[in-house]
Amino acid sequence: MARLRELAAAQPASHRRERGRRIAILAASVAASAGLLVACTVGPDYVPPKPAMPASFTEHTGAATSAVKGPQTSDDAWWKSFGDATLDSLMADALQSAPDLAVAQARISEARALRGIAGADQYPTADVGAKYDRTHGSANVPVGVPPGGLGPGANGNLWQAGFDASWEIDVFGGKRRGVEAADASYQATVADLGDVELTLLAEVARNYIELRGVQRQLAVARNNLSIQRDSLSLTRSQFDAGLASRLDVLRAQAQVSDTEAAIPTFEADERASIYRIGALIGHPPEQLLAQLDMPQAIPLAVVDVPVGLPSDLLRRRPDIRAAERRIAAANARIGVAQADLYPHFSLTGVAGLESLNASTFLTAPSRYFSIGPNISWLIFDAGKVRFEMHAEEARTDQAAAVYQRTVLGALRDVETALVSYAQSQVRHERLASEVTADREAVSIATRLYRQGLNDFLSVLDAERSLYAADDKLAQSDRDTALALVALYKSLGGGWQETTDASHVATQQP
Repeated sequence: MARLRELAAAQPASHRRERGRRIAILAASVAASAGLLVACTVGPDYVPPKPAMPASFTEHTGAATSAVKGPQTSDDAWWKSFGDATLDSLMADALQSAPDLAVAQARISEARALRGIAGADQYPTADVGAKYDRTHGSANVPVGVPPGGLGPGANGNLWQAGFDASWEIDVFGGKRRGVEAADASYQATVADLGDVELTLLAEVARNYIELRGVQRQLAVARNNLSIQRDSLSLTRSQFDAGLASRLDVLRAQAQVSDTEAAIPTFEADERASIYRIGALIGHPPEQLLAQLDMPQAIPLAVVDVPVGLPSDLLRRRPDIRAAERRIAAANARIGVAQADLYPHFSLTGVAGLESLNASTFLTAPSRYFSIGPNISWLIFDAGKVRFEMHAEEARTDQAAAVYQRTVLGALRDVETALVSYAQSQVRHERLASEVTADREAVSIATRLYRQGLNDFLSVLDAERSLYAADDKLAQSDRDTALALVALYKSLGGGWQETTDASHVATQQP
């Protein structure tokens, strides 16, 4: 082995230069040929889906005009339409510290790194190494048999340093399809962040409205309890004066006790809502007690909702955008699998220094190198590659079906939210009229009872009716606000003029 190296080093320099020139020409020819084929990219080109969308929403009675300025971003502060400063503060906290958003952002970082890995596969790789071996020949093996190979009892040294490089030329575009798939997956993850954000903010708004709703019900219960206690006091006075029966006193007492029993439930629901909000925005549950324990009105929208057209949902809804990007990723992976049907071309090279003696290690004769093209082609695999292609085609079909389901679900969400919001407003108007009538009925019944012109049962019935109507009106205010939150969520958020976030998803990570 050492003798062969010496012979190689002893060749005239002109021969070595000629050999190097031929190798360089060969490598350049292979690279040029590969460059001509680079435009060939196997696999189907992606065609975005075009779902059939209705011309307008069935449940929308207003003018269906397109008010979309871009997809949902954190700047589309739809919750500000409620005009509630406390809600605005909670939303800002959620955007800063919510655990759900941290998870989604970490997934984006992961997808960005995976895209970088896919892109790096298109470039050459190089590996540098060095080693030193001390060898002692065995007396029981012939010369040349590794690892000794030097002869009985012979000692030897091997000094070696060098690098090797390789580059697979993407002739048929399998690696480019891999980058395309990674890009689409990254964009889907960005859209997922928008979906998580929209869902999170809707949940914060929903729990906040439920908190204010239960506080309103608690106030109604306490107000009616005060009225009922006054009635109990009046009945006892009437009983002491011989103008009322013991039965009237017991009925009044039972009504007071019934209302008192409902108050602890409302108080427990109030605390539970505060704790849920704290968990959503990433704060310790007790931290929000001081901020939210003070009752406030149920937030109601102060502006109209621009519903827009059904086709706008394809841009508004982040879950639809994510589903569409997943079709693109699956479609690109068909090409990744199909590329294995064709030969793989690569250039490999090795160069370095090698010597048996340290004194000659860094001299010119210690140089060695090897460079040349490689071709590998899987000619028989029992149909494995084609089965992989069929699997990717099936995954693409699945992604397309999921996209269709997502679009239909979005249309369903909007129609349901529209009818719920409209009907909750109608119900609120009717309940407000009922409360007004019940209050007047309580006043008349109480006055007639004081005058001895009516029995106490009429007062009890009037008070029960007022309490029930007041409670239903509070629930109606809450349900109207909740229906509006559901409508905003179903439409994909707000519509303020903001920087379009779609370019973020298409930028190279």
